[in-house]
Formats: sequence, C-alpha cells, structure tokens
Amino acid sequence: MQNKGLIRFFAIIFAIVCIYQLTYTFITNKVENDAEAYAERVVDADAPNSSTLIEEARKRYLDSVASKDVWGGYTTYAGAKDNELKKGLDLKGGINVILQISVRDLLIGMADGSTDGDFRNALDRADERVKDGQQSYYDYFIEEFNSIDGAQLASPDIFANQEMEGRIDFDMSNGDVEPVLREELQSYMVSAFDVLRKRIDKFGTTQPNIQQLGNTGRILIEMPGERDIKRVESLLVGTALLEFWHVYKAGEIAPYLVAADSYWADKIASEKGDVVTDSTAVEENVDSTEIQTPQNDTSLEDLLSDNEIDSEDSIYEIDDAQYDANPILSRVLAPGNGSGPIIATFRASDRQLIQGYLNDPQAKAKLDPSQRYAMFIWGRPELNDELGYELIDLYAVRSNAQGEAPLSGGVITNAKQDYDINGKVIVSMSMNSEGAKIWEEMTTEAFQNQTQVAVVLDSTVYSAPGINDGPIAGGNSQISGDFSVAEAEDLATVLKAGKLPARAEIIQKEIIGPSLGQEAINSGLWSFAIALLLVLVWMFFYYGRAGLYADVALLVNILFIFGALASFGAVLTLPGIAGIVLTIGISVDANVLIFERIREELAKGKSQADSIKDGFNNALSSILDANITTFLTAAILYIFGTGPIQGFATTLMIGILTSLFTAIFITRLFIDGYGKNGKSLAFTTSFTKTWFTNINIDFLKKRKTAYTISGVLLLASVISLATLQLNFGIDFTGGRKYTIRFDQDMNATEVTSILSDPSVFGSAEAKTYGAENQLAISTKYGIDGEDSEVSADIESKLYNSLREFLPADLTQEQFADVSVEDKDYGIMSNFQVGPTIADDILTGSLYAIFGSLIVVFLYILIRFRRWQFSLGAVAAVFHDVIIVLGIFSATYKILPFNMEIDQAFIAAILTVIGYSLNDTVVVFDRIREFIAEKTNWDFGRTVNGAISSTISRTLNTSLTTLIVLLAIFIFGGESIRGFMFALIIGVVVGTYSSVFIATPIMYDSLRKTKDRPRKAIPEKEVE
Repeated sequence: MQNKGLIRFFAIIFAIVCIYQLTYTFITNKVENDAEAYAERVVDADAPNSSTLIEEARKRYLDSVASKDVWGGYTTYAGAKDNELKKGLDLKGGINVILQISVRDLLIGMADGSTDGDFRNALDRADERVKDGQQSYYDYFIEEFNSIDGAQLASPDIFANQEMEGRIDFDMSNGDVEPVLREELQSYMVSAFDVLRKRIDKFGTTQPNIQQLGNTGRILIEMPGERDIKRVESLLVGTALLEFWHVYKAGEIAPYLVAADSYWADKIASEKGDVVTDSTAVEENVDSTEIQTPQNDTSLEDLLSDNEIDSEDSIYEIDDAQYDANPILSRVLAPGNGSGPIIATFRASDRQLIQGYLNDPQAKAKLDPSQRYAMFIWGRPELNDELGYELIDLYAVRSNAQGEAPLSGGVITNAKQDYDINGKVIVSMSMNSEGAKIWEEMTTEAFQNQTQVAVVLDSTVYSAPGINDGPIAGGNSQISGDFSVAEAEDLATVLKAGKLPARAEIIQKEIIGPSLGQEAINSGLWSFAIALLLVLVWMFFYYGRAGLYADVALLVNILFIFGALASFGAVLTLPGIAGIVLTIGISVDANVLIFERIREELAKGKSQADSIKDGFNNALSSILDANITTFLTAAILYIFGTGPIQGFATTLMIGILTSLFTAIFITRLFIDGYGKNGKSLAFTTSFTKTWFTNINIDFLKKRKTAYTISGVLLLASVISLATLQLNFGIDFTGGRKYTIRFDQDMNATEVTSILSDPSVFGSAEAKTYGAENQLAISTKYGIDGEDSEVSADIESKLYNSLREFLPADLTQEQFADVSVEDKDYGIMSNFQVGPTIADDILTGSLYAIFGSLIVVFLYILIRFRRWQFSLGAVAAVFHDVIIVLGIFSATYKILPFNMEIDQAFIAAILTVIGYSLNDTVVVFDRIREFIAEKTNWDFGRTVNGAISSTISRTLNTSLTTLIVLLAIFIFGGESIRGFMFALIIGVVVGTYSSVFIATPIMYDSLRKTKDRPRKAIPEKEVE
C-alpha cells in the first residue's frame, strides 16, 4: 500500500479531532451532574412540589456557571454545550412538534377579511380536500376558486384591496394573480419561521432545532431536554394577539350576571318541566330598573347576599338542584369588588360553561343597551393549593359592533422583563408614535372615569391596571399581573418577536419524559456494549491475530463515528445507536471480504505479501459496490424521513464512510506493519482453518426448489396481507399514543375495553409496552379538535378511567406531567399525529421505498452493464420486503412487542433493502470476476463457482450481523424492538434471496438471451 505515511497522518489527525470534539460532551455531563447534585442538596425532597423546585435549582446552577471557565479555562459550560454530542428526544426527553401555519388564515388576511361568497366557498372546499389530498392548501384553493364561474381573484371584494395595493390590480386575470399570492404566502411563511425562531432563541433551550419543511407551511421544532412542556406549547402556538381594552367595573356588569342566571334557571326548569322557584326569587330580589340601568357601585356580593346561595360554600356541597336553580351564581366562588375590574372568580373547569351562558344571544338581550357589545374575557388560570384546583377571573371589556380593540399589539416596538420600584416582576414596553397617541387617549379616559384598561394577550387578560397617576404619554408603559420571572420573560419574548401572521396548529407532537429518555440511554448502551463485545470476540476467534487487528480498526471506526456526529452537530437518537451498531456489521463485512480474499490467494500458493496485496485489491470492488448501494438507501431514507429516522440514516451514512476508511486503510496498516519483518499471519485459527473450504455446490440445480419455497412464502404473505392486513401505527393513520406506567401488572385487553366505552373514547387500543405494568394506549379521539383542549380532555379521561390502577396519592396533574425527573407512574410519553400529515408521511414512505429501488436498479445497471443483474437484485428485494410484511401481518396479534407499521418500520424496510442488495452485489461482483477469469467454463459452472467462493463471506457476515441485531433486540429497549425484529427477518431472508432468488433470476433471464456471457465481460475500472 502506497502513501502509508500520509494515511497514518490523516488517521491520527482525525482521531485527535474526534477526541477533542468529544471532550465537550464529557465536560457538559460533569457540570450537569454537579447541577443535579446541588439541586438535590438544597431542596427538601419531602416538599410538596420538590420536583419543580429541584428543576428550578438545577437551572439556576447551570445559569450561574454558564459563562465561567471550566476545566482550567479550557472552555465555558455554554461553549461546551454548543459543541457537545447532541442527544435526541428519545434519549434526553423533551418535545418535538410540527406546526402547520394556517394558509386559510393568511389568505383571509390578504383578502382583508373578505366575506365574498365565492372566496369563502373556495376556502371551505379546500379545507375538505386537503384532509385526504397530497397537494398544498393553496393549490386546492386555486383549483376550487377557478372552478366557480365568473369568480375573479382581482375583485375589489377579495384581493384587489388596500392590503394588496400595488401588487394586485383590478384588471388582472386569475392566472396573473396566482403567482403574486403564492409569493406573498411564502413571505408570510418566512415571517412565521422568523417569529418562532426568535421565540425559541429567547426561551433559553439548549440545542433547539427549527426548520421549514419545504413549501408546505410546516415548521419542525425540536427541543431536546426541555422539561417545561406546557410553557413550550403555549409559546409555540400563541399568535401573540395583544390588545388593550377599556374595562367595565364589576358593579356595572354584576346585574347582568344575575339576570342571565335568572334566564338560564327558567330555561333549564322549563326544559325539565320543573316549577321555577329559586331563580324566581332571585329575579324578584333584583329590581328590573337596576338591571337596565346598573349603578357603578353595585357589587355582585351585595346582589348575592339576598339569594339562598352562599358564595363561601364549597362547590362540592352544592347539589344539582342548586346548580339548576342558579346555573351561574351557584358557580361563583368569589364575587368581585363593585369598583374593580374582576366581575367574579370561578373554577377554571367551568369556564366554557359560563362563557356559553353569558354569550347566549337571548341572555345578552338583558344587557343595558349601552353595554350590548360587551365582551366577556377570562384571566389566567391559577392553581389554588388549598382547594386543589385552578381558579379563573372573569372580566368584561367595552367593544364595538366589529369586536375591534381600540389598540392592538402591532404598535409595540420593544418589550422586556423588568421590576417596578417595589421589586415586583413586570413587563416594560414601548410603542410607536401611532400607538403612543391612542394609548394616551385611552389612559386619559380611564383616568377621568377611574376605570381600568385590560392588557389582553390571545384572549386572556394578563392585567387590568387602573390609571391613577394621569394619562400616559410617550408610549412607554408597564404591564403588571403577578408574573413569575419566567412568565414575564415569555410575555416579553412574544411581544418583541411579534405576532404570527396566522394561526399555528400542532399537527404532530412527540413528548418524552426524562425518565423514559434515561431508560432508553441505558438500554441503548447495554445493547451497544454487548453487540460490540460479541463481534470483537467472534472476529478474534475466527481470524486470529488478523481478527484482532480488525477489532482495533472497528474501535477506531466507532471513535470516528461519534466524533463525526459531534463535529457535524448531528443528533444521536435511539435508532441512531441502532444505526451505529448496524455499522459494526458493515465494518466487519468489509474486513471479512478482505480476509476471505487473502485466504484464497494464500491457498493458491502465493507469498504472504502478494496475497495481502491481491486480497485487498480484489476485495475493493465488492466492498465499494456493497457499501454504495447501502449508502444510497440510507440517503433516500434521510431525504424522506424525519426526526429519529433521519438520525438512523445519518449515523448509517457516516458509519459507511468511516467503515470504508478503517477497513481498507487502518486494518491494512496493522497487517503490513506486522508482516514487514517476515512474520507469518495466517488469517485463521486452528479451529476455523478448514471451515467453508473446498465448497462446490450446484446452487442453480436447487433453484426450482427455491422458487417453490419462495412462491409458497410469497403467497402466504399476500393472503395474510389481504386478510389480516397490517397494524398501521398513528404515523400513518393519525391519532394520539400515550405510554403509561402503572404500579401493578396490567391486562391490556381489559384496559382496551374500558377506554373503548362510548363515554370515554369510543375506540382505543392498549398494548403491553415492555414491562407488564406499562401500556401503549392509542386513540383517534378528537384528532380533528384543537390540540390543547383535546389533549387536556384525553388526559382527564385517561386519569379518571384508569385511576383504580394507579397509586392512590397520584393526582391528575402528576399523572399527566411528563417533565418529572425519575417519574415512576403516569404518562411517560405521548405522540400525536394529525390526519393530514399522517397521509403525507405514508405517501413519503412509499416514495422512499420505490425511490430506493429505482436508484439501486440504475446503479446496478450502470455498474454491471446488463439489465438482468438489476432485475435479479430488485426481484430479490421485492421478495424480501413482501415476506417481511407478511410475517408482520401474520404475527402482530401474537408476539408480545410493538409491531406497528410506522416510520421506524419503513426505516427497517429500507435497511433490509440495503442489506439484501449488499449481499447480492457481492455475489454478482464475484460472478463478473469469474466470467472474466474462467473463460473456458460454461455460464452455469461460472455462477455456481462464484456463489461457492463467497459462501464463507456470506455466512460470516450474516452471522455477525445477526449477533448484533439480536443483542439490540434483547437489550435495546421496547421502542425499537419491532424495528429490530424486522431487520432480523430481513437479514435471514436477504441472505437466502441473494443466493437462491437474485442469482437464479439473473441466470435464467440472461442465459436465454443471445448475448449471454461466453467470453469475458470487460470490468469497469473502479474510480
């Protein structure tokens, strides 16, 4: 081998760079362990909210050392964190979401809120079509709009408006308007991306990942290690619609609450056929004149004092009869002060009910005419520790017929978290000149009338301060509202980053708690260590000292892989660990190919030096062809996959490149170095010296038997797929999936029955997930509903339905909180996929499979110059994939682990394709070589001889790969067990098909042609 010095130099430099890069990971782990120890030391473990306090203490510690030198000035913690090996969600916990920016909202905004019938009709039709279609929302909208006779996009009632002035004119055709709208939409998408990126940057999460997914209006956001999940969700989907409203005093609106209560009491009594009693009494106690002309000093507490309802009573002491008699007042937990902005305090869970009562058109008719446009808005829910549930305040703001606020947040130029003179947390903000003028007018009016101005963000009142010191000029003011520092920082971040140009909806979400992430790390490391040890032992056992050199090269390869991942900023995931372990098999395969060729040359009587030289040269073609086909499938997997699947593909591609380098060059350095002084290297041991030698099997003679066996397996697979079908996961169907841990062994069938009750979800499925006390529960309940509301509803139903199986002292909040460190019971993770993106994922997966087949077909066609080779390889791949699918179809109801068809399974299928092609290409490469060398052999003898000569390599590689996969399958954790099972089946079937399907089909199709090989097929030189 030439240029040994240069190769040695690059290997050493690469190793040093990898070690240097990995030191950052060592440093961050040490600092974070110190932070955990500090937090546990300063926080009382018996405190009611100890987990929250520990997390806050941990963050304080890390914040305090972020900019300090560590390791003797080597770096800072913040610097090390930026350069460490990034761990994915499944190893670290955190949140991963895909947001869909509403194109409908954007179009309505561009049309200046147009209510044109044609426009709205086209939007509604696009809403329906996009649910099951593959095109973008905009494309469907344009198709539907153009299908309406006479509909013009440039109508002054639609897009030829002030909003689009200068870009769309009245005389433009629909064809002229379409590209303008598309370009404008794209600019809005960029704006949305920037807003979200600014919010996340200000949030403080380390190593966030945010990227636009093409031109779909979808944005992927990954925040590994983030534990404050609710805070993240609210920050991501909040539109940041900031408004300032004049507020009614409680005394002005209190009579309406009583009147509305009386109206609903009568209505409920009428519907039930009861005699009106309590509500009538209430109505009699409130003079109708007072209701029509409320007095500013009227207090709800005064109005309630004449009723039979005691506002101090526990809500649990009020029976249904009292609720019916006073549906609103009976739910008041605390009345507001007559001159204050808070009308009353309710239980947060009653919010929707009370909102419906108050906004009923017939009930609102009882408002004073001057109040007919009043809007009822709620404050922020706050947990009352004594009561054990959340309370929420009700406000009423002065609106107009259009429901427009006097001042909106678009005028905000800056905002920051601050403190007032009393040390209270506030948000300071400043406005532009237009906003400052309106703000001065509003504060002047509020000061003169001694009323309040409500600061409303996304329909939630953050504060309603009185203006006691006169009008506020200049546009600089403060928002106070009993904030924590984190809440004030979030509010300031949202205000400063700006509002999203349209509603953002979570269409895919994965949340993994830190406990489950730590378990995944442990299981992943165990599987990795065991697989590595078994392979190292096997290589030494089979090849002796040469195997030991291969082991050293393998360890160097692993160092290179982890170093490359850290250097490129790639994310290590649990499937990524599987990819690394699978790379071990690929690396071993390259060494096996080389060693087997060297043994062949030694058997011919060549000197050791010549055998090593020729062995490496002869193996190079097979190694390159095999690894290129696998690399192509991994690349396609990376292009079409998302999240952990991309992690798997990334590590696989890096592993293939480093494996080539270490197998071809590092191993060669050791072997040449050992033999340069004339030392003998046998490339075998006394036990394995005669294994797989002098094999001469007529494989082609057995091809009809193989065709029969494969035909039976294929037929059985097709029948199973047609009858039993496949168990599609929510990746492809849409829905929600929760991993829940109990304090007792669970019966999955019983839980399925409980949750499938019409009063719960109507349809659900529970499966044992790993241990007997852990279930994976899937449901499509509320899949089309608003994410936060549906998620809260599902968590409540899960808790209440399964409460008997949970610890008695486990609250619903503890049950649902996935962010708790060392969590023992409750929801450990949840995964959500909307129906629209599920359909897209399925389509993308099919593209990935067929795309890989096409690419590989073309590569083999170019490489071997005959389509018959491509036909044999692709036929074998189809054979392998259908059998794997058939086995999954036939056994998913029987086997005790997850066998869903999801994105991970697609990754497994593509890996099976790559492995099968790897095996097939090695055989084909030897056939091509034999055709060139054995010119006096007939074609059949050539094919048989080539297969026989590679059987040692085929079995050796298959055995080591199976050892690796079995180790991961047994020790690698429940989340990838189905993935590993598919790979194990694929390796077995792929090994069989490369010999008994791909090669015979190539032989049968080629021998019947006029140009079947009789003479050498010239081999294309390796470039």
